[in-house]
Amino acid sequence: MQAIQFTEFGGPDVLKLADLPVPEPGKGQVRIAVRAAGVNPLDTKLRSGAMAAMMGLEPPHVPGFDVAGVVDAVGEGASFAVGDEVFGWSNTGSYAEYALATIVARKPAELSWEVAAGIPTVGETAVRALEVIGVKAGDVVLIHGASGGVGRIAVQVALAAGATVVGTGGPSKLDDIRSLGARAVTYGEGLVDRVREIAPEGIDAVFDTTGYGVLKDSIALRGGTDRIVTIADGGAADLGIPFTGSGNQTGELLDRLAAQLTDGSLVLAVGTSYPLAEAAKAHQESESGHPTGKITITVK
Repeated sequence: MQAIQFTEFGGPDVLKLADLPVPEPGKGQVRIAVRAAGVNPLDTKLRSGAMAAMMGLEPPHVPGFDVAGVVDAVGEGASFAVGDEVFGWSNTGSYAEYALATIVARKPAELSWEVAAGIPTVGETAVRALEVIGVKAGDVVLIHGASGGVGRIAVQVALAAGATVVGTGGPSKLDDIRSLGARAVTYGEGLVDRVREIAPEGIDAVFDTTGYGVLKDSIALRGGTDRIVTIADGGAADLGIPFTGSGNQTGELLDRLAAQLTDGSLVLAVGTSYPLAEAAKAHQESESGHPTGKITITVK
């Protein structure tokens, strides 16, 4: 099979198309003929080596976690059949023609391959982080990076829970944040004053998706470290803030996200989709910090 692989850490140019053996499913696994793979910031950080040690990763490696496609082989005890359309998390790397997976769910016919491949990690991360800070009806929640992949989902989930959301972003993203139903403020110097002006009732909880040094301002707005969480700031522990980096990946959560995407109560903004051979371009766009929506790789 053809797959994207890197044999050394580095920039996007280390991603190369390679011919690799087709993997065989083990107990509880399915083999997926991949239709689309989601591109996440973690993919680029592993490729660069920035988070490789934390994840215990050494080259050669096929990147990609999020996957959507058609089951074409099943291992003993797997809960799916050949021909099922599924999406979830790959065990072997999703930037490939075939991938093995243990945690998947059936893809509703109404969802495109790109949406199905784009939702697992951003959806799970947003739901998990909001659970960590206990978001509930009546809360005022500050979400840093509200126009990003995880941020957009977090805004929608928090609003659906009955919270009021204040979202930070760049000047060009404010209208987008408002369109989601949040109050929008620009990040940068003077953030505390701008947030206090737009949310005079105060901030009950904070979710940082950016890692751009916003935790000290968040502590000032909260009056302490309680109910603040980050998925991006490696210095969080020094400030007494939890870093949530691994999650509760379940088929039940995937089913829930699929239902919300299907009925329109949750919307995933789909950005550029690149062919497998152009995975390096997908990483370049991801690392630019200005993707227009969820980046995916189309395999077949």
